[in-house]
Amino acid sequence: MKSRKLSATRRRVAILGAAATSVVAGVALLPNWSAGAAVVDDPKVDARTKATFQRLADAVFTDRTDALVAGKQGDRKKPLTDGFSGDVKLSSGTARTEDAALSALGDRKDKLAKAGEKYSRASTTVTLNATRVTGRTAKAAVTESTTLTYQKVSGDEPKSTGFEAQHELTFKADQQGNWQLTDIRDTDQGGLAVNALTKPTSVKAATTADDTMPNAARAATTRNPVAVPKTGTAFDYKAMATYAEKYWNVYNKDYPDYNGHGAGGDCTNFVSQSLKAGGWKHVPGYVYDYTKWFGNADIQSDSFVGVNEWSWFAQNSKRTTALANVYQLEVGDVLQMDFDRDGSKDHTMIVTAKSGGVPYVTYHSNNTLRRSVASLVSSYPTAYFYAYRT
Repeated sequence: MKSRKLSATRRRVAILGAAATSVVAGVALLPNWSAGAAVVDDPKVDARTKATFQRLADAVFTDRTDALVAGKQGDRKKPLTDGFSGDVKLSSGTARTEDAALSALGDRKDKLAKAGEKYSRASTTVTLNATRVTGRTAKAAVTESTTLTYQKVSGDEPKSTGFEAQHELTFKADQQGNWQLTDIRDTDQGGLAVNALTKPTSVKAATTADDTMPNAARAATTRNPVAVPKTGTAFDYKAMATYAEKYWNVYNKDYPDYNGHGAGGDCTNFVSQSLKAGGWKHVPGYVYDYTKWFGNADIQSDSFVGVNEWSWFAQNSKRTTALANVYQLEVGDVLQMDFDRDGSKDHTMIVTAKSGGVPYVTYHSNNTLRRSVASLVSSYPTAYFYAYRT
């Protein structure tokens, strides 16, 4: 493993002294306790502490994203902890975990560069959505929003890729009332953010497959296959891509949202909406019948929202044909992944751009705009891929 310098996050969260006065958004903030003094009551999470939680989370996820960017990383004119009191920091275990994560992301950056993909800069912001406190433990729900700018390699890459990711951060307070970040957990259904390192969540079929279900052919992931241009004119592929890029992170209220809360993920629901926007017509019937396909605000067939059920419908209806290689995908085509290679597919995406022979997919769960297929293949080399010509 390559040797890497101490992470910028750890430098940013260096303790500046518990008695220091801090300023957030122009408001003077005084520490709630003196250094070394034991706290009898459980510490309170006030506005100042919440702001510190948010900014520490921002530092962590900014470092993760910066690790993917070509060139010198981690530089800021002003460290995030400047002006903060020293009552929030990374625990030693979390600091080690983040150092390992940055090293792994650096390796991913190198693999992407070999595949012809680089990022020239990144921008990450973190929003604190809610904080729940139980005794000396605080759990903060945050949304990470990131944009990565593609560095021009072939010359006609999309301008950028972006994603949103939901996380839960756990902070614990010691007897002096000092908070430490002890755990970071991804809470999205799916978990396919470009800077994520944990294994993506498998979302299995709602119904049981048997031998009557049409099996999709697996697609190869080797570069530069024989091109398979689109010749059909029955559907509006540009409209499919336009819809997907409009609603990649702002959900259409005309459909239910299946992301989070144990709903199983919104990826296939989102792709079905995009296909419908481009001309796919409803096939009404029983919701559990995979030969039917329909969806609106009130009711959706399993084939409209389920990963495997969509695949069964798409093949049985002859609305799609299998492509031999993922790099043969064109705008409006669909890509699916089976993370654990058990034959049951886990994730559905739609191609919204293509450049230099590389398709770029847009998807929900995590909400992502124009991620390259090269990035997916490099990040998940053991996954099975399935490519559908629509």
